[in-house]
Amino acid sequence: MAGSLLKTSPMYLRTKFLHQTGLSLYNTSHGFHEDEMKKKLKQFPGGSIDLQKEDNGIGILTVNNPSKRNAFSGVMILQLLEKVIELENWTEGKGLIVHGAKNNFSSGSDLHAVKALGTPEARMALCMFMQNTLTRFMRLPLISVALIQGWALGGGAEFVTACDFRLMTRESEIRFVHKEMGIIPTWGGATRLAKIIGSRQALKVLSGALKLDSEQALNLGMVEEVLHSSHETECLQEAKEWLSQFIQGPTEVIRALKKCVSASRELCLEEALQAERDLLGTVWGGPANLEAIARKGKFCK
Repeated sequence: MAGSLLKTSPMYLRTKFLHQTGLSLYNTSHGFHEDEMKKKLKQFPGGSIDLQKEDNGIGILTVNNPSKRNAFSGVMILQLLEKVIELENWTEGKGLIVHGAKNNFSSGSDLHAVKALGTPEARMALCMFMQNTLTRFMRLPLISVALIQGWALGGGAEFVTACDFRLMTRESEIRFVHKEMGIIPTWGGATRLAKIIGSRQALKVLSGALKLDSEQALNLGMVEEVLHSSHETECLQEAKEWLSQFIQGPTEVIRALKKCVSASRELCLEEALQAERDLLGTVWGGPANLEAIARKGKFCK
């Protein structure tokens, strides 16, 4: 009991944000057994989660299962966690673009795998597994962008809420279809959606199972921009150019800024301010800071 309380204390959380060593929501004290869930998920193959890391510090994460509209198989859910862990350890990274193969983002979970899990306990374990993974994803010290082409449905819509920003092609659509399936979001999407667009608008979107086209999503403040191109390669290039404006500068500074904002989102004011202080200590007097002081002092342009 004491160990569980220690792992959720503000000091523990602040230290985790500072060092970014992987911070999950659920463990055995919550009745969650990750290894058992992994064994179950391995039984459902198909598709892949692909990661490309570019020299400019931008990663490209691809949800790749086009024959099923990029639905997540059990193996893909495991691979997503593996890629998140890989990104946690990518010290040269500054930004990340998430997209789906063949002009579709994702249609969420593969229903065959969900049905085969069978028991309510197994389905709840899947919920905890994905909430753990997407929370770790959200806390990555990388500025993340969801590039939404085609459909982002169900779990796919939930995934885009774990990104810092969202871009859509003109013909794409976001829809939380969970009500039509007799459930509510299972990957943490309702909580994150309310933080993005506010609780009133989130309730409308979720309870109405609304189909959000690019214009509606833009007006709600759910996406930053509607891209000019709908061509798979061209809109990915647009997304890279859009992201590049926010990751220019020293890697350690960009990563510290993202950690600072992540801490402000999850910690109380006092703890968030202390986390900001601690993060400042990692860059103040560092190479980028000293170079800027020597070069010109404060920037006034």
